[in-house]
Amino acid sequence: MTGPILDKGVSRETQARLTAFEAEFMKWASRINLVAPSTMNDVRQRHIADSAQILDIAPEARTIIDLGSGGGFPGLILAILLADAPASRVDLVESNGKKCAFLRHIIRSLSLNATVHHYRIEDIIGSIARPDIVTARALAPLPLLMNLALPHLGQNVPAFFHKGRDHEQEIRAARGEFDFDLLVHPSRIDAGSVILEIRNVAPLAA
Repeated sequence: MTGPILDKGVSRETQARLTAFEAEFMKWASRINLVAPSTMNDVRQRHIADSAQILDIAPEARTIIDLGSGGGFPGLILAILLADAPASRVDLVESNGKKCAFLRHIIRSLSLNATVHHYRIEDIIGSIARPDIVTARALAPLPLLMNLALPHLGQNVPAFFHKGRDHEQEIRAARGEFDFDLLVHPSRIDAGSVILEIRNVAPLAA
């Protein structure tokens, strides 16, 4: 297993969970659409290691809300990496029933500290405890994503969003709707892609 955090003394138990996850992911992805088919030939780097970068940037995070979890990236990978961490919890929000079934299957089989919420993101406001961080990957354009995440954010709760090569355009669009502090972390996996660290989000006055 390769990737930044996956090379830093990950335990044998964690490596075993990641290997088991990859095997189950490939089985399920042959039956339901978990990720774009064009990315299936490099799941370890393109999806697993890419997701793991969050804990390189936010190593103290223990409780996470992952919006639009889909095939488990990044939320399920973070739950695997935090499986042995005290008081860890990952809340996975996903509206697609088949994807929820996959997420629950992995949580049960790997004994992860995670919960699947089979709801639209707009419908879980106030029902999940405030996390350490909020994550999302390949979910929505940044202005919409920030609007969806806003109820879960706070003074000490940042968001970490994976974004691709169009991230500068998305940031400009978001600046037209929100005031926020931003750090841009270049991806170590995909040149041109980034992880946006966003704090202190406030809608601009109309």
